[in-house]
Amino acid sequence: MTASPDLRTPQLASPDLLRSVFRRHAAGVAVITANGPAGPVGFTATSLSSAAADPPLVSFGIGTGSSSWPVISDTEHVGIHILGEHQQDLAATFARSGADRFGSPTRWHEGPEGVPVLDDVLAWMVCRVVARVPAGDHRLVLGQVVVGDPAGVGRPLLYHQGRFTALRD
Repeated sequence: MTASPDLRTPQLASPDLLRSVFRRHAAGVAVITANGPAGPVGFTATSLSSAAADPPLVSFGIGTGSSSWPVISDTEHVGIHILGEHQQDLAATFARSGADRFGSPTRWHEGPEGVPVLDDVLAWMVCRVVARVPAGDHRLVLGQVVVGDPAGVGRPLLYHQGRFTALRD
């Protein structure tokens, strides 16, 4: 077998390698919310995954340096919101450090278990946190779905190559 001339030399594992590889991985965009003693918190996540169907479980990652981590580390319930392609600004707001994430123009209401539920998303769920697993500088949070609504209208928002984008036909 002859090596192709465009093959590159593999890189050793590093945070930069991981980020570079995952820039090529298109991912759906979600916002995770919770209610804390000082009010609601939330952040944009592309690490959301279905973990099991029975019982219905989801997982997501959060950095322990995140401003939302102190609340997520202690809360019993979280909100999971699947964003539509029309919600790039909302995704950017929840991704931006120091932003007033729940101020205008963000539209939300208090949902089941007191969890902040964002309006006009493609789908949302409230989950009971069942585990927080250490994973380097992050934690993987496992949540059991309690209630949700999959009936939003539109197409999903994606994150690819370091920017928000949409599906193409």
